[in-house]
Amino acid sequence: MKFSEFWPRYLRAHRDPRTRLAHVAGTLAGTSLVLAAVATRRPALALLGLAAGYGPAWWSHATIERNRPETFRAPLLSLAADYVMAWHVMRGTIDRELAAHADVAP
Repeated sequence: MKFSEFWPRYLRAHRDPRTRLAHVAGTLAGTSLVLAAVATRRPALALLGLAAGYGPAWWSHATIERNRPETFRAPLLSLAADYVMAWHVMRGTIDRELAAHADVAP
């Protein structure tokens, strides 16, 4: 599957702004910890980074969206989409992206 085919499905699974916020927080925290692990040569930080990244995301799917995380269906595409979504949220363009895929508008 191409990213362009996956992205609308990913957006459908992340309709609630609280889910998107949990994902962005997790993506930023997880990425920071993995980079710190590399910079300090402390592998334990990378494991903490995985927990910090995926924990909030999976929690939000279980409690807010009540759906299955896309990570389990397409792990690499899902990871890429996490970064794309974080970029859109931080730039304030996520609503435009949702509107561009009208079937996924909140």
